[in-house]
Amino acid sequence: MRTAIHNKKQKVATGEGAARERIVSEARRHFMAHGFRGVTMDDLASELGMSKKTLYAHFASKGALLAAVIEDKLRTAEADLDRIAAGYPGDFLKALHELLECLRQHSEELQPPFLRDMAREAPELFQLVQTRRRAFMGNSSGKVARRG
Repeated sequence: MRTAIHNKKQKVATGEGAARERIVSEARRHFMAHGFRGVTMDDLASELGMSKKTLYAHFASKGALLAAVIEDKLRTAEADLDRIAAGYPGDFLKALHELLECLRQHSEELQPPFLRDMAREAPELFQLVQTRRRAFMGNSSGKVARRG
């Protein structure tokens, strides 16, 4: 009986995790393209085919969702840059080319409306993004240079 309860809890947690990831992914796509202010929770709920109540069950506020989107973006960028920095031992030019391309792609996702809105509405998150972007560039290029 205990195993059945544990399995049920695990399925619920997995389902909740998948829903949360889906919400973050869709919010990331919309926030980056249209800005933070240009997307409402109603818009997201409609796009996801769920109620606003479900969104708020996962995120207490639009600001909390923005923080999750930023963390997802930073985690993705860091993983991509680390993979590149570790992936080309002995081929400095190839690693540098891949690193610059990766930085370009990640920077391209951050559209001006999103950055403008974030600077106005969530300056602490904007500063976090700016700080982490500089750190990513320095750390990744340093790793590539040391290997080259």
